[in-house]
Amino acid sequence: MTSSQPLEPVSAAGLDALAKLVRDAGALIMDIYATDFAVRGKEDASPVTEADEKAEALLLKGLSRLFPGIPVVAEEAVAAGGVPEAAEDQFWLVDPLDGTKEFISRNGEFTVNVALVRKGRPVAGVVYAPALERLFAGAQGLGAWMEQSGRRQAIQVRPVPEGGLTVVGSRSHGDADAMNAFLGGRKVAEFRSAGSSLKLCLVAAGEADLYPRLGRTMEWDIAAGHAVLAAAGGRVSLLDGRPMSYGKPGFENPHFVAEGKA
Repeated sequence: MTSSQPLEPVSAAGLDALAKLVRDAGALIMDIYATDFAVRGKEDASPVTEADEKAEALLLKGLSRLFPGIPVVAEEAVAAGGVPEAAEDQFWLVDPLDGTKEFISRNGEFTVNVALVRKGRPVAGVVYAPALERLFAGAQGLGAWMEQSGRRQAIQVRPVPEGGLTVVGSRSHGDADAMNAFLGGRKVAEFRSAGSSLKLCLVAAGEADLYPRLGRTMEWDIAAGHAVLAAAGGRVSLLDGRPMSYGKPGFENPHFVAEGKA
């Protein structure tokens, strides 16, 4: 698929409009969260709920209205067999409910993720954790910010504290041996578990320093958080130091590390 949209810089107004759309999807998810929702299995045995599907439909409609002409790669559409070829110039990556396992277990650590990818790099993204009422957004040239309790504040990565790194890892996909081997004796002050793409955002907000991911992820899982982290001064790279790219065949990621100034 191709995009006819000119590659203009993402504007502050455009990022605000995207944040509102993502908030709307989060509100819909919370309405379903409050019910006795059903859980089904997809072909890959991963769980899916009504919240995943309805939030994705809302996001697809909203992106088409706000940003016409830009293709969208969305998790549930791909899972249903609609695997598009990512546009070379720009496309959206959408995960309507990242952390479905967290949603099902009702621990609150699930997010809505939407990212704009250009030339293989995420240039704008919004991550919203509706149960926690925390929204993170960022774009190339605009910096990054977080909203909580109606208050918006700029965020950026921090220097590593003298006491050592705060390392974040996945609540649902932990592998302590692999993590310890990766850290290789580096000074760690704290290890924090978190669900979904919140891990990338914690690094972006200066609440953590390092997020090594030594397991399987898909592009829509991390692109929005990557965009926020990059806008906050951090980076996501492969274990050999090369930058993470998007639009890969199958949309599956290799192992990677997200870091602030670690």
